[in-house]
Amino acid sequence: MSNFISAAQFLTTFSLVEALQFLSVAVLVVGFVVLFRPLLRGLALAALLAIKPRRTKEQRLQRRQMRDATLLKGLMNAADGSPSNAAELRAMASRG
Repeated sequence: MSNFISAAQFLTTFSLVEALQFLSVAVLVVGFVVLFRPLLRGLALAALLAIKPRRTKEQRLQRRQMRDATLLKGLMNAADGSPSNAAELRAMASRG
């Protein structure tokens, strides 16, 4: 019952002028966000790079090589029983 009374009190104090003011402010905020989206996106990217800098090319290459080596090692261990799989994996490893 108290919820109904609260809603009724809100509706009686609600005015068209306040609604139009709120709507105009909302439209302005959305307009500014749309207008300055590239700037906001750049600021977000700059903040992200300040927190977590990008790895150098050498670091990315080293990480990729370590991941590939670990993957090949795991495949070699899994293919111990099959000679054809082991030969194929050795050929893949020799390619680089």
